[in-house]
Amino acid sequence: MLLQIHPDNPNPRYLKKVVECLLDGGVIVYPTDTIYGIGCDIFQHKAIERISRIKNVDSRKAQMSFVCYDLSDLSKYTKSISTPLYRLLKSYLPGPYTFILPASKEVPKILQSKKSTIGLRVPDNNIARAIVHALDHPLLSASLPGEMVEEYTDPELIYEKFGNLVDIVIDGGIGGMIPSTIIDCTKEDYEVIRQGAGEWLE
Repeated sequence: MLLQIHPDNPNPRYLKKVVECLLDGGVIVYPTDTIYGIGCDIFQHKAIERISRIKNVDSRKAQMSFVCYDLSDLSKYTKSISTPLYRLLKSYLPGPYTFILPASKEVPKILQSKKSTIGLRVPDNNIARAIVHALDHPLLSASLPGEMVEEYTDPELIYEKFGNLVDIVIDGGIGGMIPSTIIDCTKEDYEVIRQGAGEWLE
């Protein structure tokens, strides 16, 4: 299903439809403040396995991040972080960044890799945040498979390509072509692993 959702004022009825789909183990393609992502409920194992199959990777090795509404989920899914790091996250989020943080035991086992870290994302996008807010816990998110980034800016082209693999493709307008900037905050000197749309000034 291709579902048009207004980027500024997401329709609550459509959001409800998306959340019901996620809670039922569905997989969606949705807009962020960077590129379109593929997402599911973090507690739906079959949906996580579906995303891994679509991306053709092992679920423990897949680069997936937790998309949160704000930083209130931080204490649940990450090990305790320092006050300076919390302030740093607060100054950059919401925004086009993924922060790698030490994972807590609350992270579903299917996602616990040997490194036991999670990527944390709070995108500056009304649709993504409204979905997560309505879901009431993080969304598991990954990038779409393949290298055809140009195709992934247009929701109709995404639907043509992935409509039969996912349950809902959300049309929230044309997406970006540059992914988020990834910063590893698991060691003393924070390291930019991938320079993306977000400028890193630290």
